Amino acid sequence: MPARASVTDTLTAWAGIDRSRRLSLRYFNLFRLLLAGIFVVGGQSFGLGGEHALAYDVAAFGYLAAVLALGFPDAVRRLGLERVILLQILVDVLALSVIMWASGGYRSGMPVLMMVVLAGTGLLAEGRMVLFFAALATLAVLIENAWRFASGGQPGDFLQVGIFCTGFFGIAVVSRRLALRAQANASLAAERGAALVRQQAVNERIIRDMHDGVIVVGADGRALQVNPQAAALLGVSRIEGRMLSEIDPVFDEALAHDGQEPRVLRLGPGGRLMRCRTVHSEAEGAAGEVLIYLTDFEDVERQMQQLKLAALGRLTASMAHEIRNPLSAVTQAAELLCEEKRANMQARLARIINDNAHRIERMIRDVLALGRREHIVPEALPLAAFAAEVIDARVLTDEVERAVYALDIGGDITLGVDRAHLHQILDNLLANARRYCSGRPGSVRLYAEALAGGRVALHVADDGPGLDEATRGHLFEPFFTTHAKGTGLGLYIARELAEANDATLELDGEGAGADFVLTGRSRP
Repeated sequence: MPARASVTDTLTAWAGIDRSRRLSLRYFNLFRLLLAGIFVVGGQSFGLGGEHALAYDVAAFGYLAAVLALGFPDAVRRLGLERVILLQILVDVLALSVIMWASGGYRSGMPVLMMVVLAGTGLLAEGRMVLFFAALATLAVLIENAWRFASGGQPGDFLQVGIFCTGFFGIAVVSRRLALRAQANASLAAERGAALVRQQAVNERIIRDMHDGVIVVGADGRALQVNPQAAALLGVSRIEGRMLSEIDPVFDEALAHDGQEPRVLRLGPGGRLMRCRTVHSEAEGAAGEVLIYLTDFEDVERQMQQLKLAALGRLTASMAHEIRNPLSAVTQAAELLCEEKRANMQARLARIINDNAHRIERMIRDVLALGRREHIVPEALPLAAFAAEVIDARVLTDEVERAVYALDIGGDITLGVDRAHLHQILDNLLANARRYCSGRPGSVRLYAEALAGGRVALHVADDGPGLDEATRGHLFEPFFTTHAKGTGLGLYIARELAEANDATLELDGEGAGADFVLTGRSRP
């Protein structure tokens, strides 16, 4: 595919060069026609043909006839471009040489016209032909001047003729170099133009086939470009050229929203729920233009629901497997309890039954918490006071246990989150931190920091042994635990509840200790 594209670009470039040569030849023919007309109509009034009038008339009329014959497009079609150029230059050099001979030699000004012809030759001819024509013009001038010198001319004439002949080669070489550079630039421009056309076609195809709607809006709020998906989402047949406020006044709110964070709005005549993201164009010459990306949020919700159902299926299967183990232990312990007569063994079996029953109860409670994630009531909770309440509930009146927790949160820092969800998240993080910390005063630290964009990060850090790389990769997976009596749902539930409140829960840092970071908005 790249090789084929390269061949196509090369052919396109040469076609562009060929068109450029044909256009240059057309203008050059106009110059030659004007020159031949001057020779025929007013040549004698300019002092031309004074020495040999008959030869001048034959050369002038012959030159005009040759220009007319070779200047028609039919000549190029019959003879080919290269042959026409060759014949034209030969005719030019021959005609100008005869006119120079009939008009008094180099003083007639014909060598200057030969220089103009050679300059045009450099733009039209290919390869070494330019030097050939310069040599031919030089030879013609030298022969004419030698004949004139033999007929009684002055020796000083050869100096002037030598200067003209040197100018022939100089002009021919310079014009050819300029022509080569122009051809190279034309070839590069043609290749880049072809590549740009292909890239534009690819971009248009991508935008046309996008699942998201794309609207380019001008500074006046008028739709400049629209892909078909945007029209389908809005349920409007024609959008391009219309004011978006005419389609739906809610677009004014979307355009006024500064920033790339998407918003969920009902747009269009049908009031379809869509996620709308606006991006201000930074392209040169596109000041004030805005890109609007529209995503069918109802379709996104359906996909999310399918993912939730799939995750729920996996969770149910895993939970059934996890419940089977403690349930088997309960059943076996109950059977042994009926047969056992010793009091100490009965107490041990009863403890096994009680522990496994509590384990099952914790699993069910954690799973029920997932069902409550959709029913959130966010509020701006003062973090310092709320964290102190959670710690108080854990330590009760044990001052030694209280000293383990170090609280360093400003009184003005708030977090927009559901109260019950934050309590469950914090309680789980504190339980894990207390389980693995050293137990010394301040070994579990709670601190918060304000971030850009009105967000807040709450850290729960301990001085325990930390987590290895393998454990970090599975830390938030359901039923993954490193504790013998853990259910493996604590961190999984905590992260799900955080996401339900538009927050994130991550493990930060490496090495000794664990640092869990809950990041969310300061206000709902």
